[in-house]
Amino acid sequence: MSLCVALAACGGTAGTGAGNGATGGSASSAPGPVSQAEIDKAMSTPTELTFWTWAPDIAQEVALFEKKYPAVKVKIVNAGQGVPQYTKLRTALQAGTGAPDVVQIEYQYIPTFTITDSLLDLRPYGAGALKNTFVDWTWSQVSGARGEVWAIPQDTGPMGMLYRKDIFDKHRIPVPKTWEEFAAAARTLHAADPDVYLTNLAANEAAAWHGLLWQAGATPYAGSGKSDIAIRVNDETSKKLGTYWGALAKEGVIGVEPDFTDAWYSALNKGKYATWITAAWGPVFLSGAAKSTAGKWRAAPLPQWDASRPSSGNWGGSTSAVTRTTKNPIAAARFAQFLNSDPESAKLFATEQFLFPATKALLADPGYVGETPAFYGGQQVNQVFADISDTVDSTFQWPPFLDRVVTDWTETVGKSLAGKSDTVAALDQWQTRITTFAESQGFTVQEQ
Repeated sequence: MSLCVALAACGGTAGTGAGNGATGGSASSAPGPVSQAEIDKAMSTPTELTFWTWAPDIAQEVALFEKKYPAVKVKIVNAGQGVPQYTKLRTALQAGTGAPDVVQIEYQYIPTFTITDSLLDLRPYGAGALKNTFVDWTWSQVSGARGEVWAIPQDTGPMGMLYRKDIFDKHRIPVPKTWEEFAAAARTLHAADPDVYLTNLAANEAAAWHGLLWQAGATPYAGSGKSDIAIRVNDETSKKLGTYWGALAKEGVIGVEPDFTDAWYSALNKGKYATWITAAWGPVFLSGAAKSTAGKWRAAPLPQWDASRPSSGNWGGSTSAVTRTTKNPIAAARFAQFLNSDPESAKLFATEQFLFPATKALLADPGYVGETPAFYGGQQVNQVFADISDTVDSTFQWPPFLDRVVTDWTETVGKSLAGKSDTVAALDQWQTRITTFAESQGFTVQEQ
């Protein structure tokens, strides 16, 4: 079975950035720049594009594009969210029919499709000129090792911490600035009130674990081509995380229940957890999911491993990519660019869909970062996360079989957290399982 066929069959997924070796469609085979005359002709020719997206009410942004380019109509299709959509996309691409022109893809899933040469390099259509429009690390996430531009950033999820100010005040706990302080606070709080935990590290949430790896400076995956990959999920940095969180779970001073369940929502509303380690999309989500706690929450950066070098990871966010099979590459590429870089469209995403911005302009807009939501006691929460976004490292890479990685994490590391067993040993199991799978799919796994 060929590498590309194997990836499609196993639901292989990944997401990488400029330095992370995203492959597919070589730079040398990319066509030269499209002329302005060709662009003008394409954008004035009657055309229909199909756009797969799960973003709600996105017709508003699409309408802005159609107003500027009335000859081009965009058919919006919700083909599912995340993995269900990707499965349908792979099927359509393999069949050679039914694939969209433009598709919403999360950052971490881009290499699933670049490794099978399924995405269009957007450089010939002017995408390179947008580099400085977007936050640097997001541009890295959508760029290939040879300068390809595989997608246009849409929204982001830099990680921070939401905390219950009332609980902290009641127990005289200062907001932890380091992970050492966080662990001490977890023990102090649970000893003072056995019904309350400082936080919950969900045993089913590999995305949060990856974000914490990112913050810690780990390099769990590194690709150097379509068939070579380094896997380091049990290296020194990873084991530091395993030792830290495994100990807190064993002591029973943090929760480890699955997130986004009825029980978890109830826990947030009842004050079972004093913090939520989340991403920039979390504040709006929480204000809807825990309405009974309005006014009690505040936002802060993640605690740090090295307080002198602030850093964070990312959890979530997505892009607009163009499939290589599109019959209208110019119109599709220009649509993907307009949708996410046009100031009015980008602002709609932030203010109507409440997606956290990827554009530098919005993250510096006083009207946006200066908002003072009552749910957070009037704190400028957007500003907190805008500042955090500046500390996200741009070199983090994803594997080209993320679905399998997530499954293996849940069955090893997640299981160890839930069962309060040896998390460091579980990291070794995770490493072995991923390595074995990668090799079975034709990858050459580099030694650590």
